[in-house]
Amino acid sequence: MLRRLLHTDSSAITLLIRLSVGLVFFTEGLQKFLLPAERGAGRFAKIGLPAPGFPGPFMGGFETVCGLLVLIGLLTGLARGPLPIIMGSAQNSENIAR
Repeated sequence: MLRRLLHTDSSAITLLIRLSVGLVFFTEGLQKFLLPAERGAGRFAKIGLPAPGFPGPFMGGFETVCGLLVLIGLLTGLARGPLPIIMGSAQNSENIAR
């Protein structure tokens, strides 16, 4: 099981996709900490989520850590689990905002 979590495909296209996805999530997560009014708690407050101080750092932490793990190819099997949940919650919160 541990071997499966540590294993990552090394083909060129997989590497390109992994780097792209990892970089997007890593930078988006960092923005929630560096620009909290625009990307973090302030943004969640603008769309009307309750307790906006919690989801900003929480989502930012997951995006940063999982994005970095996918980017460097470490524990990609474990790191890719929360990413679809983060994307789904982002899409739902955007729909709520409209």
